[in-house]
Amino acid sequence: MWFIFSILTAVAWGAANLFYKKGSDPSDKYSHLKIVTMVGFVMGIHAISYMFIKGVSFDPFDMIRYFPVSFMYILSMTIGYIGLRYIELSIAAPVQNSSGAVSALLLFIFFPREMSVIEISGMIIVTAGVIGLAVLEKQADTAALQASNQVVDKKYQIGVLAITFPILYSLIDGLGTFADGIYLDELKLISEDSALLAYEFTFLIAAILSFLYLKLVKKEKFVIFKERDKGFAAILETTGQFFYVFAMAGNAIIAAPLIAAHGIFSVILSRVFLKEVLSARQYIMIAIVMLGIILLGITEGG
Repeated sequence: MWFIFSILTAVAWGAANLFYKKGSDPSDKYSHLKIVTMVGFVMGIHAISYMFIKGVSFDPFDMIRYFPVSFMYILSMTIGYIGLRYIELSIAAPVQNSSGAVSALLLFIFFPREMSVIEISGMIIVTAGVIGLAVLEKQADTAALQASNQVVDKKYQIGVLAITFPILYSLIDGLGTFADGIYLDELKLISEDSALLAYEFTFLIAAILSFLYLKLVKKEKFVIFKERDKGFAAILETTGQFFYVFAMAGNAIIAAPLIAAHGIFSVILSRVFLKEVLSARQYIMIAIVMLGIILLGITEGG
């Protein structure tokens, strides 16, 4: 069953990326806060359900203890949501998924150990792919601006800044993953259940604050139950997390690279539903990044 759970996780997270993109309106400067609100509310519901179903008790102080990790995760996701307004999902998803290379590098620096050829190769491949994607994105932006007889899509008008969002996501999420390793493994500062609940309840608080800010301060028209795309994204994000646990428990060494490749599903779905078109060179760079992610997933599983 672990293989089925792995595929379900990858499909759920890949589909979530699609709905994140669909729910990100370039003309709505608060779309990222609306997504944060939706995801936070769903995670809060999941956390409460998890407590009752699993019979797990929760100490509110765990939210303070685990806050540095929660903060980096939530910040990285918010930055990712902003970036989806300005860059094609096919590029954003693989770049963001390279955060594993960041956490691997930090763990190697602060907790040294011997690295295999596959590990080193994976990190180099991912880094090269990310740089390649950034260069190609800038070239595409320049070419579009020079085509005076064409209307430039708004999401390409930011250029270098557009690719900066997923890169920032990768770095901050990598720091969060690194901190998570310290909390849960190296120093064992908190249990897995407590960390999960602390993170989801912190996200719920962020959602409530975002909602109040939008409604009371900015007077934004935001009806939660009418935000279908954002709602589906939040549900799929949580669904993927549910299947992820069973997949990793069943056969982590193979499940890890399969799940890490969920960006491939994002690419396929964005081709079909968002009608995004990429050049052959961009396809090659995406493939390179995904190859590196898979290699790192294999070594991490080992």
